[in-house]
Amino acid sequence: MDSKFLPFVLLFLLLLLSFSIISAAIPVPEAVIFGQHLTSEPTTTNDFPPSTFSEVMKPIQLPNTKACSTLLLQHDFGNSYGSPPASVQYTRPSNCSSTDFTKIVLEWNATCKGRQLSRIIGIWLSGAELFRSYTAQPRARGIVWTVKKDITRYYSLLMSNKTQTLAVYLGNKVDNHTNGVYHVNVSIHYYPPEKKTKTNTKTTTLHVNSDHVFKEWADLIIPISQNLPPLNDALWLKIYYSNDVKTKQFAIPPNVYRVVLEVYVSVDEADQLWPKNFPNDYLSANNLTGYPGNGPFREVVVSLDGKIVGAVWPFTIVSTGAINPFLWRPISGIRAFDLPSYDIEITPLLGSLLNGKLHDIAFSVTNAFNVWLIDANLHVWLDAKSEKTKGMLLNQTISPLHNSVNSNFTGFVGTFVTSVQRSIKSTGWVETSFGKVVTESTQDFNLSNIMVMGHEGGAQTVNQQLSLTTVWIPSGQ
Repeated sequence: MDSKFLPFVLLFLLLLLSFSIISAAIPVPEAVIFGQHLTSEPTTTNDFPPSTFSEVMKPIQLPNTKACSTLLLQHDFGNSYGSPPASVQYTRPSNCSSTDFTKIVLEWNATCKGRQLSRIIGIWLSGAELFRSYTAQPRARGIVWTVKKDITRYYSLLMSNKTQTLAVYLGNKVDNHTNGVYHVNVSIHYYPPEKKTKTNTKTTTLHVNSDHVFKEWADLIIPISQNLPPLNDALWLKIYYSNDVKTKQFAIPPNVYRVVLEVYVSVDEADQLWPKNFPNDYLSANNLTGYPGNGPFREVVVSLDGKIVGAVWPFTIVSTGAINPFLWRPISGIRAFDLPSYDIEITPLLGSLLNGKLHDIAFSVTNAFNVWLIDANLHVWLDAKSEKTKGMLLNQTISPLHNSVNSNFTGFVGTFVTSVQRSIKSTGWVETSFGKVVTESTQDFNLSNIMVMGHEGGAQTVNQQLSLTTVWIPSGQ
């Protein structure tokens, strides 16, 4: 039996602003307060080295071996907004001393000089997203930053014998006010194992009638994203409002025994800092316009053939241009340079997918304002000793979304308490060459958001706690 707990506990955010957010006479548009900001610095002619920016993150555990490294792409992103992603042909490394690797690391390295907003980055291989990030916001003397990400979980895709397309999108605009061009290098480092154990057979013991073991990395990765080409944009799906639903079709092979949906999520424009969005009754009572409302709760709902199978309550990422750019120099906000992805175990529902037909997977965002950028990768494990597996959903319990909002305010001053709970639980079995496997998948969500408006709307304090527990339990019968 193997249990995985992925807790995301968010204590975010505490904003005590010394200037007026709201004025009864002249309301300040929220974009001015919370949106992206440019910083002003004197133009320097001195030969100063660029500043190094970084993010505090857990180091990647690497084997004690020498990496075989490949520079995949060099590109300058100037006026790249609304243009196709930069792309190159990718093939598995052929010049390395080893053909097997225990760790594969993506490296993003970029420089920029001048003035520029923080931009969103995406990297895809054959339509499957590998990496999402925000750019660092530059300064007059120039900046440089490097991000490394462990991408070993995409092993089967990276080691495919096919020639594939690696696409990199950074939608940048250059004009008289924002003149910074991002100069980018993208590399991959392949680390051979210290021992002869093959990476793709790293396993988790599962006692099922034999000594069968689950492989850690999937045998197949199916992209759930826009097609490239033709596309004059990134590959993510865009959701603009709460009733907007984006759908993609997919099919899986007949001999699958496990499926995990990995979801990438980021936000731009109005919902960028949604935990501080005002309740609609507050905006209406004070005749305020230009402020994103719908309160502080957002949920990415994932549906399969019209039925909910899971959800994502995303971590709030503060980009390097948000609130005050000087807060993120030289250290960025948490996960701003390496946005997290979120796994949803849908193995209990395999019985409805193993029919050789196309199936619909859909995304929507509760309470959304523009714009949410979402795509996904379907990680698929194959039973090599069976031509066909079969399965059945035994039980599924999806609790209604319990959303409670308590507003207590007079004029611009008041307190707003939002509490939300959700639970999704599925149990099913899969018949394989190594026996019957019963899988249970559980998602438990809980959110508490306390917002206080004081000083006649001149100060906003937000204290949010978000907890998520996910459990995957396979067992043999």
